[in-house]
Formats: sequence, structure tokens, C-alpha cells
Amino acid sequence: MVQVERVSGSDVGLPKEFTYRGHTINDLQQMSMDEFIKLLPARQRRSLTKGLSDEQRILLEQIRTSGKEAAKAVKTHCRDMIILPEMVGKTILIHSGKEFGSLTIRPEMIGHYLGEFVITNKKVVHGTPGIGASRSSMYVPLK
Repeated sequence: MVQVERVSGSDVGLPKEFTYRGHTINDLQQMSMDEFIKLLPARQRRSLTKGLSDEQRILLEQIRTSGKEAAKAVKTHCRDMIILPEMVGKTILIHSGKEFGSLTIRPEMIGHYLGEFVITNKKVVHGTPGIGASRSSMYVPLK
């Protein structure tokens, strides 16, 4: 016989609180960088233990100083920066190779790279064949 746990009516419809590997967002923001790095997957952990590049360090400083001005977005070309808990709620403009894409960081993005959320290429949309496009276009009716 399977036991079914009843959910009280007050719990239904409430959003679930975000946790990253068992820690709430407030816990993650209070942690030291070394404690947080231990929670990350291997690739991100290795990248952060090797240290931040100059570009990443500048971006992190800009994000920390822009925290005082809530409406200010930070522009960056640094797509290989790992999203840290202190970045949650900030707006960052990330370069896609052609333009800057706006990204507001949510708690679910922690541990991912900035570049994962701004796409660098567009879907190819081909037009209809016209006259002279190819040999097969000779047989395409014009009307």
C-alpha cells in the first residue's frame, strides 16, 4: 500500500523557494567565494580556482559598484564570466558579436556562463528562389 502525503490548501499555488545544491539564495550571498566555489560543477570550479582574468575582475568590480545605482546596466564583452550569487537581480548588457543583448540575472542562472544566455547567431531564413537563382528555378511558375 502506498502512502500519499496530503498537501494543505495554503501550500498550493505558492512559488517554490530557489535553492542551489541545498542552499537558499541568501545563504549563497553570505558565503565566502571559496565556500561557493566548492558547490560548483568541475568546469566552473576549475575556472574560478585558477583566478579571474583582468576582464572578469573589471566586470565584477563594475557590478559591485553598480549595485548602489539600481537602474544602471553594465556593458561587457566578457561572455566567459561565471554567474555568481552577488550578480542576482542585476542587468548586464552582453556583447553577441554584433550588438549588446540585455540580460537580467535570475537565481536559476547561478553557476552558468554569461554567454549561454545571449545567442551569437540567428536562424538562417532563405527567400524564395527567383529568376537566375539556380537551374531549378527555371521551372518555378512566376504567377
